[in-house]
Amino acid sequence: MTAMEERVERHGLRVARVLARFLEEEALPGSGVDADTFWSGFAQLVAEMTPRNAALLARRDALQARIDSWFRERRGKGEPVEASEKFLRSIGYIADDVDDFTIDTGDVDPEIASISGPQLVVPITNARYALNAANARWGSLYDALYGTDALGAPPPGPGLDPAHAGRVIAWVRAHLDRVVPLADGSWAGISGLEVRDGQLRVRAEGGESGLANPAQFVGHASDPESERERFFLKVNDLHIIIEVDPAAPVGQRDRAGIADVLLESAVSVIMDCEDSVATVDAADKVLAWRNWLGLMKGDLRVRFSRGGREIDRALNEDLTFAAPDGRPARLPGRALMMVRNVGLLTTNPAILDAGGNEVFEGLMDAAVTVLIACHDLRREGGPRNSPAGSVYVVKPKLHGPEEVSFAVETFDMVERFLGLPRNSVKLGIMDEERRTSVNLKACIRAARHRLAFINTGFLDRTGDEIHTAMEAGPVVGKGEMKHQEWLRAYEARNVEIGLACGLSGRAQIGKGMWAMPERMADMLREKVAHPEAGASCAWVPSPTAATLHATHYHLVDVSSVQRRLAAGAPRAGLRALLRLPLADPAGWSGEEITAELENACQGILGYVVRWVDLGIGCSKVPDIHDVALMEDRATCRISAQLLANWLHHGVIGRERLLETMRKMAVVVDRQNAGVAHYRAMAPGFDGEAFRAACDLVLEGRAQPSGYTEPILHAARLRVKAKAGG
Repeated sequence: MTAMEERVERHGLRVARVLARFLEEEALPGSGVDADTFWSGFAQLVAEMTPRNAALLARRDALQARIDSWFRERRGKGEPVEASEKFLRSIGYIADDVDDFTIDTGDVDPEIASISGPQLVVPITNARYALNAANARWGSLYDALYGTDALGAPPPGPGLDPAHAGRVIAWVRAHLDRVVPLADGSWAGISGLEVRDGQLRVRAEGGESGLANPAQFVGHASDPESERERFFLKVNDLHIIIEVDPAAPVGQRDRAGIADVLLESAVSVIMDCEDSVATVDAADKVLAWRNWLGLMKGDLRVRFSRGGREIDRALNEDLTFAAPDGRPARLPGRALMMVRNVGLLTTNPAILDAGGNEVFEGLMDAAVTVLIACHDLRREGGPRNSPAGSVYVVKPKLHGPEEVSFAVETFDMVERFLGLPRNSVKLGIMDEERRTSVNLKACIRAARHRLAFINTGFLDRTGDEIHTAMEAGPVVGKGEMKHQEWLRAYEARNVEIGLACGLSGRAQIGKGMWAMPERMADMLREKVAHPEAGASCAWVPSPTAATLHATHYHLVDVSSVQRRLAAGAPRAGLRALLRLPLADPAGWSGEEITAELENACQGILGYVVRWVDLGIGCSKVPDIHDVALMEDRATCRISAQLLANWLHHGVIGRERLLETMRKMAVVVDRQNAGVAHYRAMAPGFDGEAFRAACDLVLEGRAQPSGYTEPILHAARLRVKAKAGG
């Protein structure tokens, strides 16, 4: 028996020793909760909620079975969407309508309640990434523009490229003209900045000017030992810092000595224990929870080498400056941190119940992540993650109001045995499953006392759309899926229902991820659509993307957009949401089918081989054209369900699928040739990763809700067992 397999008994539970040691020696001390209180409370949680969790999963399967049967009977008959709605109501898939209401969540921090801005999502198992994300509250706009393709290909090699730097500076000055304009002249022509009589004054060849709106100047800081200064501005509740340093390389070249422009970027960040990680046993869960503990205690540190020098990274301190009236002022140095737990489906061998069964992982996450957050809630000194005294838990993959109620009651129990005031845990609901989308108002009502967040997780939502419609017929390809009526209705209804339930000024209404981290020029052009749609936050894949996306929230006053939308007529009804994305394969050419098949197989293999063999839950995976895309289980779910659908309806055959998988495995092997510890799939095609990738399609119809976790977790556990844990 290995150290990871050794177990100890705690209140009838058999707990992996490595997990018990972490909780009792690291997480519990200083939390205000003793070990016996925690274990007895958790054991009661497991005893009471496990049967209900299992019943909710069985309810999912039963509903899908009835839907499958209904679609099979009507396949090809062109049933009107009205008939589908009537059927779904008759089986309880669509819940009874609820009366109008307004959420009454209290003690919500402004980063969640009222400040609109980018939201960064990061795997909690990587401490360096987690620190980078927490510190992404502030980012250099100069660096974000200079080091990406935002203004054209970045210059190769080290050293400053004056021409490219000039384009960056010109873009930034033009942006300042749009969002913090001067009363006279342009930021492009200034030669100096100063504060006089509590006002920002800028010098230019034509004379002196101030801001067109003087209230946008909120403070100033200077270094008495140098000429470095910081001027703090504000637009739509987001701050901009103009850094003046005539001695800096960029400042030396600038007439006003401006060395950088910093933006308040990732206002909030989700530390992810779910889709972007691969946590299949006690050791993996301890890694995730230990990093969350370091963030909540404020002592997480990472040392690493870059460019031949050692770097010691920790959480940033707050920013201090003088307000216009001279009084001291402070801004947070870190993003407000939320934690995403897992959903209801997965179990984990880290803890076994009295019957020897694996405990549902969602119950573990609920108890442990909130326990760890007690270090922040009960901290007496230093910066706190939540000055309002809340814990923000994002709960994914909930299917309908019954499951939301289950999550609420789970956190009720957790709060009681941890000794926290009721509703200390604020709940974020991912609107990423079809039964949640059609019942979103009822879902919000079920969590109305602790709701802090709704978000359109369009990737998982697409996977669930395909799985739900599996028996109805072949579905459209991934590219065409983005233009389907149900998806447009889904995105619009999420905002409209959120506003109707009173989320504006109380909770976040979010939009999904930009999945192309290398394509920042495209993001700058396109992602402004999210704040324009009334979303108070939208997901980004990196701190750099957060800084660039912040410029969209300078240009769009989301609160004004929300007021306009709330006063207008609804743009999408339930029946538009229920319209299925079905296709007629007779209209597809052989080349189109081959392209879709190869693209999906390559994407599945590129993601799965890293997940299963290397334990990487989310990363930049090259697509079939060698373009790096952010891949996680949600994107894998789409591809696997699409091919499972096509296989089921005869668009492709089993042998053609396997032949394409083998062909694309060679491509993926080439793309990963330089990755440390990578194990090639070809020419044997007999490894756990290759088999798992094939099974995701071949067994896709039978997977619960089309999720990838059962197959991926089993394959990863086998790989770890062969390697000795």
